[in-house]
Amino acid sequence: MKQSILAKTLGLTIAASLILTRNLAAAPQHTKPNIIFIFADDLCFRSIHCVNNKEIKTPNLDKLVQRGTYFTHAYNQGGWHGAICVASRAMLNTGRFLWYAQKLDNPKAMAKAASENKLWAEYLHDAGYDTYMSGKWHVKINPEKVFDIVAHERPGMPNQTKEGYFRPVEGQPMKWHPWDKKYGGYWKGGRHWSEVLKDDALGFIDTASKKDKPFFMYLAFNAAHDPRQSPKEYVDMYPLDKVSLPQSFLPEYPWRKDIGLRNMRDENLAPFPRTPYSVKVNRQEYYAIITHMDHQIGLILDALEKSGKADNTYIFFTGDHGLSVGCHGLIGKQNLFDDSVRVPLLVCGPNIPKGKKIDSPAYLQDIMPTTLELAGVKKPPQVQFKSLLPLIDGRRKSNYNAVYGAYMNLQRMITVGKDKLILYPAIKKALLFDLHKDPLEMHDLSSNPEYRPLIKKLFHKLLQLQKHTGDKLDLTKIYPNLI
Repeated sequence: MKQSILAKTLGLTIAASLILTRNLAAAPQHTKPNIIFIFADDLCFRSIHCVNNKEIKTPNLDKLVQRGTYFTHAYNQGGWHGAICVASRAMLNTGRFLWYAQKLDNPKAMAKAASENKLWAEYLHDAGYDTYMSGKWHVKINPEKVFDIVAHERPGMPNQTKEGYFRPVEGQPMKWHPWDKKYGGYWKGGRHWSEVLKDDALGFIDTASKKDKPFFMYLAFNAAHDPRQSPKEYVDMYPLDKVSLPQSFLPEYPWRKDIGLRNMRDENLAPFPRTPYSVKVNRQEYYAIITHMDHQIGLILDALEKSGKADNTYIFFTGDHGLSVGCHGLIGKQNLFDDSVRVPLLVCGPNIPKGKKIDSPAYLQDIMPTTLELAGVKKPPQVQFKSLLPLIDGRRKSNYNAVYGAYMNLQRMITVGKDKLILYPAIKKALLFDLHKDPLEMHDLSSNPEYRPLIKKLFHKLLQLQKHTGDKLDLTKIYPNLI
């Protein structure tokens, strides 16, 4: 009798698992799910209140986290020049790892890739989807050749001005205020770009609600990229005496000039040396523009609910990369500390577990093949990133056994579990961190002889990842002592 009950229980469990898997995977044409992709810019993984930052106010993203599954360790692989967003978006829309995507970073190569292999939205269009886009694009092809409907194509960043650099200096008048529209930037055209994107999204949803066809919406905010402008009411939510200084604060990162940041635009946003005041003001404005974006996201979600399409819609939210905003003496994203390479990543929709957190490493670009699986599109051979669905429904525990990161030929990184190795090839330096004991990456262990075997082990694993990502930098000649 006990054997019979056990067998029946196991049978029900397996059956339930199979049903969940089938529900998450592709459905017939007439029941294909809708897909909304919401993309932020410069969004550090420590940017959602309910996940890991009690200082910031993100009530609508908090609701999404509670409604869906959150990936705690989602990464971007890096970039081949200072505009990390270019690499991130090229990887996302082509499905290729970093250095393979770099080969497509020109209009001719990207056009060829779009015509021969297709880009993300084109696969969904061919699967029967209406495709909509608005916001930041920054991919080397006209989005009107990729999407059915494009409302606004925004550039890599709103116009910055000379007043936006080397500020603020304590005791001196503010060069500009985030809510001052005379400097343009996000206010160019008269309405804040995050609000324009929200308006576009509401128009898309209204149009799609009147059709039977499934839809894919690519909604790309420029927020929270500098110039970090938002209405005064949002800045006022963050009194300066309530904004914390990062624990990893430094007046200047000691190897900044050796890792490609000597004249980096992003690093010039705050004065040198960094001061607690300048960093706290930058973080105040960062939090404000994120909260302003969060409000627009809430209005988009409200419109989706009213449209009657919410029950058959998957929502993906992430950022293209992180941002330092004062951590380690850095301001920008051209480094491989977690604040710059990790992003929030959440998924919610039909049959997605609510309130679930997954610690297995993922890349934000995994969203692309995930949506293809939902749409019933067979993963194309050139798409190297992996669907998140097997992690969500339990078919697989992990997609990657290590995480790769790179910036030009000046920085390399590998993370395996709690162990993280960063290399600075120009000065032949290595940094080692234990992320469990030292999640803020403040205590370099590389000089301790006890960790020499671990450094070599991580180095050899990094050499393997270089092959997978198309990385041609010969680290063996630079670090012969680690072979």
